[in-house]
Amino acid sequence: MLEILNSFQGLVNGFGIAFTLTNLAFALIGALLGTVVGILPGLGPSATIALLLPISFQIGSPVTSIIMMAGIFYGAMYGGSTTSILVNIPGEAASVVTCIDGYQMALKGRAGPALGIAAIGSFIAGTIGVIGLTFVAPPLAEFAIQFGPPEYFSLTLLGLMMATLLSGTSILKGLIMVALGLLLGAVGLDPISGEVRFTWGLLMLQEGIDFVTLAMGLFGIGEILYNLEKELTTELVTRKISHLWPTLIDWAESRWAVIRGSIIGFFIGILPGGGALISSLVSYGLEKRISKHPEAFGKGAIQGVAGPESANNSAASASFIPLLTLGIPGNPAIAMIFAALLIQGVQPGPFLISEHPDVFWGVVASMYIGNVMLLILNLPLVGIWVQLLRVPYAILAPVIVLFCCIGVYSIRNTVFDIWVMGVFGVIGYLFRKVDLEPGPLILAFVMGPILERALRQSLLISAGSPLIFFKRPIAGSLIGFLLLFILVQIIVTVRKR
Repeated sequence: MLEILNSFQGLVNGFGIAFTLTNLAFALIGALLGTVVGILPGLGPSATIALLLPISFQIGSPVTSIIMMAGIFYGAMYGGSTTSILVNIPGEAASVVTCIDGYQMALKGRAGPALGIAAIGSFIAGTIGVIGLTFVAPPLAEFAIQFGPPEYFSLTLLGLMMATLLSGTSILKGLIMVALGLLLGAVGLDPISGEVRFTWGLLMLQEGIDFVTLAMGLFGIGEILYNLEKELTTELVTRKISHLWPTLIDWAESRWAVIRGSIIGFFIGILPGGGALISSLVSYGLEKRISKHPEAFGKGAIQGVAGPESANNSAASASFIPLLTLGIPGNPAIAMIFAALLIQGVQPGPFLISEHPDVFWGVVASMYIGNVMLLILNLPLVGIWVQLLRVPYAILAPVIVLFCCIGVYSIRNTVFDIWVMGVFGVIGYLFRKVDLEPGPLILAFVMGPILERALRQSLLISAGSPLIFFKRPIAGSLIGFLLLFILVQIIVTVRKR
């Protein structure tokens, strides 16, 4: 009961922070940008947050900058449904499932109800996810205070492996990207001995590879180069959209799908690597399995829109729980926010609530406000979003490249970083050509230094004995769960073959 009262008190204080004029303005900016990013094919929240990282450092207040970036992340989940329903192109990866029935509804002249139930379901699910974040995060953070270096090594390794194995289609490719990310994260000075390593004699690399430069190269430039060789056709199925509000029959058919999707998304979103895409796939599969008319799915079933859209928005909110309480980012976009907090001197983890309550509760409260903003923005402004879909990518691409160069140069005021960004842009393009997902690399790059420091501290404590990871109850349990998880993945892979 005391913990619940403390959560309520913290949330009230958070609303006091979030309702300041500056924070409200940046929450609105984040929600708008996120919606636009979700709508425009070829972008995505990870690339956009990477582009805006340099700007966020100039804002000054960590609370304000994280409020904006969080708005971009969960706003993209809202916007992605618009492109999926009207154009049959997922504006954001998590909206790929919405294409199946949403586009079929649009072909039948029911684009309005499809967009309406997507927005309403997203609002309900997002709110449920934030409520869960409000009451689950504080006790989880208190439990995590018991963690020492062995526990942090085990938890970080578990999170990294789960994110890798769950997020991609190929385990081998995911592990390759993790290894590359760990190597890139080790460039610079050794954190224990201070020795220079992997710099190839370049003085600028002694500080390590800049995260913003890496992220902009892989996600910004790489995505642009890849999309420019594709023809992104955006033929709208309708020019005029009416009857946005679902009918009572539509709502009766989809209300339980919204609730189930919200719950599924929340629990999957907590897991590192679970994320919005997996939760939407699970939700769609469940709705089709329990439906009295499974043959309607794929032909315009409104439950096939309501369930997945609710699941991906709930998962987006829930993915902040491991970030803020354990310091473990579960997907590339959250890794960007994690890096932004670190650069601004805020360490995500179990002490965040006690050391920076303004950041934690301000961000949580802003997510309640952001969900209301997104509901208000998405339904009346559908006509404007439709016009955005007509902007040629050939116009967008040069503008994005310009912002990338300005942003990277502004970090350390050196042209060297622009060249490094260009190199990683080409590498990111090649990764996509051979179907290598850069997400695990970014996660490994961010989590690698944490993993290395915890490992070496643990071995110093145990005089070099690796048994410390099995003797301590929490660390041993986490390692045991990891081994079991890997075994299950191997069995599943073998059975598929």
